[in-house]
Parts: sequence; C-alpha cells; structure tokens
Amino acid sequence: MRRAVVEYKGWKEGYRCGYCASPQGKVSAGMWAHSMTVQDYQDLIDRGWRRSGKYVYKPIMNQTCCPQYTIRCQALHFQTSKSHKKVLKKMLKFISKGDISKVMGGEEPMDSHIEEVVACSHEYRSESHVSQAELTPLSVDHAEGVEAEDKDKEQMKEEVNVKKMESGSLQIHVAKDTPVPGEPSHSTKIVHALPKPGKGADLSKPPCRKAKDIRKERKLQKLLQNQMCTYEGSPLQAGDQVLLLQSSKSKTNQPKTVEDFIFVSLPDDAAHKLEVRLVPVSFEDPQFKSSFSQSAALFAKYQMAIHKDTPSDCGENEFTRFLCDSPLEAENLPNGPDCGYGSFHQQYWLDGKIIAVGVIDILPYCVSSVYLYYDPDYSFLSLGVYSALREIAFTRQLHEKAPDLRFYYMGFYIHSCPKMRYKGQYRPSDLLCPETYVWMPIEQCLPLLERSKYCRFNQDVKAVDEGRIKDLGRVRVLHKRTIMSYSVYKKRRKGPSDEASVQQYASLVGQTCSERMLLFRS
Repeated sequence: MRRAVVEYKGWKEGYRCGYCASPQGKVSAGMWAHSMTVQDYQDLIDRGWRRSGKYVYKPIMNQTCCPQYTIRCQALHFQTSKSHKKVLKKMLKFISKGDISKVMGGEEPMDSHIEEVVACSHEYRSESHVSQAELTPLSVDHAEGVEAEDKDKEQMKEEVNVKKMESGSLQIHVAKDTPVPGEPSHSTKIVHALPKPGKGADLSKPPCRKAKDIRKERKLQKLLQNQMCTYEGSPLQAGDQVLLLQSSKSKTNQPKTVEDFIFVSLPDDAAHKLEVRLVPVSFEDPQFKSSFSQSAALFAKYQMAIHKDTPSDCGENEFTRFLCDSPLEAENLPNGPDCGYGSFHQQYWLDGKIIAVGVIDILPYCVSSVYLYYDPDYSFLSLGVYSALREIAFTRQLHEKAPDLRFYYMGFYIHSCPKMRYKGQYRPSDLLCPETYVWMPIEQCLPLLERSKYCRFNQDVKAVDEGRIKDLGRVRVLHKRTIMSYSVYKKRRKGPSDEASVQQYASLVGQTCSERMLLFRS
C-alpha cells in the first residue's frame, strides 16, 4: 500500500500577485508533497488545492487579493462555441493547405493557460530537505508497538500496515479506504439552481442557431402542413411525416462535436502532419527521455517570449522542477484508462518537431490541466485554445474505458482578473464553492462575482463543509519513520505544541485526506 507523505509549510502571506501585480496581496497555504496517490490529489483539488511541481498550494480565498476558484468543464456535455470552431477550422486549414494568410493577426484574446509562474518562485525556496530515509516508514512490527498505546488500536491497525516506499517504482496499489469508483463522495456533489440574470448574454440559454438552419426547418414544416407528402405514389401517414421532420432536423441542426473537427480525414497531399503523443512524465520512459532536451528548449523559448523570463529563470533545472517533477504515483487499474493514472506530457509534433506541450494529470474523475507552453512562432494557431479543446476530447475518450472520468479541470477561474475569465468560455462548467466545497454552475456564480470578488456560491445558509475535520486525533502522522495517529504523536512529542499548525493543515485538506495522507513531523 502506498501512502502520500507531505510536509505542511503553513501560510504564505504578503507576496507578489502575478494577476493584479499587487506587491503583497497574495495569501496561500502550501505543503511539499514527497509522494501522493492520484485519489489523494483528486480529493485535494476538489477542496481547492492545486500543484506546481511537487509543491501543492491552496489560496486563502477570503484574504488573498485575487480569489482563485477551481473550475471544471463537464466534458461529456461540452459543445464548441463559435470562437472554438474558428480555432479548430484554422488549424485544419493550416494542416491541410498550409494556409496562414487569413489567420495572421487573428489570434484569440487569450491564447494560453496562464498560471502562477511568477508566484511559484517563492514556493521553491521552501523546497524540502528531508532525506528519503526519514520518509520511509519502519516495518509493521515497530509501527504496531507504538500503536499499542492508542485507544483505537484495532481500528488503526489496518492503516499502519504499510510496506516500505520504493522511490523509483511506478507501480502503486490502491489503499483500502479509496472511494469505490462510481460512488461519488461529497467532493463531487453539485448543486443546481436557477441562474439569476446577470450582465451580458443569458448564459443559461442554448447557443444561437444559424438562420439558414431555421429557414430550412420552417420551410419543411410548412411543406408538411400544407401539402400531402407522397412517397412512391403512396400518401405518408402522420407518423411518417413526424419521422421525416425529425430526420431533417437531425441532419440540419445537429451541432458538430469537437471530435468532428479534430479527427477529420486529411488529404494525402496535406501540407503538414500534426501528431499528438501522450508521454508519461518519467525519465524511465524512452519517449520522455529522448524528447526532454527539445521539450526543455521549447519551454525556455516560451517563457522568455511570453512571460519575459531571463534564461536563468527557465533552464533545464527549472523546467524539471516545475513541469517534470510530480508527486503523483503512477497507477494502473483494470477499470482505468489504458494509459493509467498519473502525470503526463501531451506533445504536439508538427512535421517532426515539438511545437507545444500540454502538461496534464490523469486522475480518477478528471483530466487536470497543469500548464501549456508552445512555440511563439506558431501563436497564430491559437494553440492555448486548441490544446484545451484537444484535452476535452481526450477526456471524453478516456471516459469510454473509465466511466468515472467525466470532467476536465482547468485550474483556477479568477473573475477579478479579466484576462483570466477565458476559462469560463468552456461550457457547461462549474465553480467550486470555497466554503462548502460543492460544485455550482458557473452561470449561477457570475452575478455573485460581479458584486464581490469573494463569494460563497452555495446559497443554502445551513449547508456546511461535509468533509471538514471532526477528529484531530485521527490525523495520520509520520514521526521518526513510524506511522501513528496525532493523538499518539502528541503524547510523545517534546517541546512546544504544534497543535495549531496541525489543526490548520487538517481543516484545509479535510478529514478524509488527513486520515489517509501522512503528515511528516521531524
């Protein structure tokens, strides 16, 4: 059985915000994750956490200058908007004909998944210096000796029975307390309510239909009403007329899916060849290892051109730490996707060279977008938007093998920062309530965010955080290479009490994760 091992770093206050440029406005909590199961990380992002390399952080929403709300797209119900179709058609024209004459300068207003690149610099200064030996639990017999002092010995014994952690292994076993697939926990709860009128277009209504399709439908309806339709000389019955009408509707009004644009057949003489490769983030993987230098060089080119980094800010070490180091343990399950769960690079190869890389985590219920970097020379292709659409299609593809995998997580939605509102254009989507951790339709949240940058989206005043910490003594601790409950650790600890820090940690990660993950104590 594998265990997540984390070091809680506490709150970080008064540092620069990469969104509003406030020099001291940002407030977040963070922890260094030495290892983490995909289920633990799924539960954490469903409580507002997010990772940057091995550093996992959570904005303190009611105090930070720019509240960051976790956003997810309901991938199975996603419908392309007019602007999305333009991007997809633009890519098709470029690949099939090499046509760029009409797309130069026609770039989407937001062409990249911009995240906290600037803000992450302070987090890496907090990098852990704990040795691997200290993070490796002792054998079962030693751990059980300590647990004998705990009143809940019998209840705890199953969780203490851990094997030694194998740092280089990609194989992981599911903990017995992992939620059963198909039985969503409170973290996947969603509350539906009628949207309130807000500014701009009514986002609750379906997208507008083309006038040409409406005219065709009206013409057919008029024909059926005013004339007796015949087929091979025989009058059509009323039921046949309805079927004819429905058939016509399905042909003329059926919207194209994102797959209709992505997986279209190309001519044999296509000007370019685009290939998307999914590569596990592991130096043991031959594809990842062979493409590392090219991928790192592309990252540096992107960071310097788009984010104005210096060469020293985006070297291979920084690239590895930011986008290659992941705490997630790779996991393969019979009912999971063929590629397994864990961290991956989705590489976009154009005519034999990498032009973009989408960094993603494949988790039990979602594909989580971590970062995107691309060749600025191809910015006219709106690669940020295109890659997001590809990732949504990829989520739907994974769902066919893993039915619980239904969502596409896009990181944080920041309404107070106009340039970050583009994530709300992928519909239907939900925002996470920062107080009760239930999902709310975005169209219900936007009117609230227009009035206040920090909002409790769940309007049920009696609703509480169902996953809140209820018993601090049950928090799992790794101390002197021995797993124990916090109640046992507290009796053995020497020196000043650390209960306030442990309470803060447990309240942010919730009861379930606090009992499953190991909180390292020196």
